[in-house]
Amino acid sequence: MARTPSPTRETRALPSRPHRKGIQGIRYLFAWLLIATSTFAKAEIRPADCARAAKYSESKRGVSMLVIQNGRTIFEHYANGGSARGKWPIFSGTKSFWGMAALAAARDGLFKLDDNVSDTITEWKSDPRKSQITIRELLNQTDGIEGASRLQRASVRDRNAMAIRLSAAAKPGAAFIYGPSHLQIFSELLRRKLRGGDVISYFEGHVSNRLGLGRLNYKKDARDNPLPATGFELTAREWARLGELVLGHGSYHGRQIVPAAILREAFTGSQANPSYGLTFWLNDQASNGREADMERMLDLPWQNAHWSNVCICRDAPADMVVALGSGYQRLFVIPSLEAIIVRQGSSAKFSDAHFLRVLLGRTQ
Repeated sequence: MARTPSPTRETRALPSRPHRKGIQGIRYLFAWLLIATSTFAKAEIRPADCARAAKYSESKRGVSMLVIQNGRTIFEHYANGGSARGKWPIFSGTKSFWGMAALAAARDGLFKLDDNVSDTITEWKSDPRKSQITIRELLNQTDGIEGASRLQRASVRDRNAMAIRLSAAAKPGAAFIYGPSHLQIFSELLRRKLRGGDVISYFEGHVSNRLGLGRLNYKKDARDNPLPATGFELTAREWARLGELVLGHGSYHGRQIVPAAILREAFTGSQANPSYGLTFWLNDQASNGREADMERMLDLPWQNAHWSNVCICRDAPADMVVALGSGYQRLFVIPSLEAIIVRQGSSAKFSDAHFLRVLLGRTQ
């Protein structure tokens, strides 16, 4: 169903005071306001375009779609068995929630993002590669450790122990190697920083409870270690709360969960992959980038995936950030449009770029 969008709110700062006084200054200010108003009018997401995008999503086994702009729900649609109360697995979208926990821990002074992991996981100190890995490299998956998808098997009794024993396939910072290993190692680091405290309790107290999220599936192993790479099942509205946190510069409903300055760290790519920050995908290469299906890119051997000059959608704003899960589970957050877009569905061939172009009215 579609809902009437709220009036656009102007959030950009006014230009500095005109140098010329009197009528010329008034004309200058009036002209600027006219241009700004016109620009923002074009930025309004239209329910009709949302409906077209929903039709495309539904044809690709989509179950839910939610669009929020300027703090108001302007479109909401469910199909193929989906519903507003129906929880749906977000798979690797789970990673971005744990990324927020990492930023909260940095705020709390448990560590700095550029600290060496080996300062805490001291078993790594004698390894020439592992001893140089930083916490930031764990979070942006450029630490060089093998991805180790086998960590997700339910038969693994102690994922943390297995993860810290994994071999380094590349020098730290030299390659982007996607997989569950990096956040599993981070989970062990956080456990030690908490002096044996419960990692899940920290996550709930600092992130999920503050977002009003409960009964999350942590896919715990026999040692009660969570699997931070995947597992959460959320409604579209619940997942959108993470988007609200991003648009709120780390604040959710008046509560500061992550300081804005630290949150910005999550939206900076690495040299090995400029399209991936700290557990969030980025679109900042959009202006001159080549569009790529990120899920298909991740299916390639890491040595064959080339991430320079890659974007999600050339016609979407460059400040768009994305929490991405397999089967085309998506949380798109576009700060310049004050927009949050959730798309969930079963695995089927789907184009993020086409979906976004239709939704943003960029198609003819």
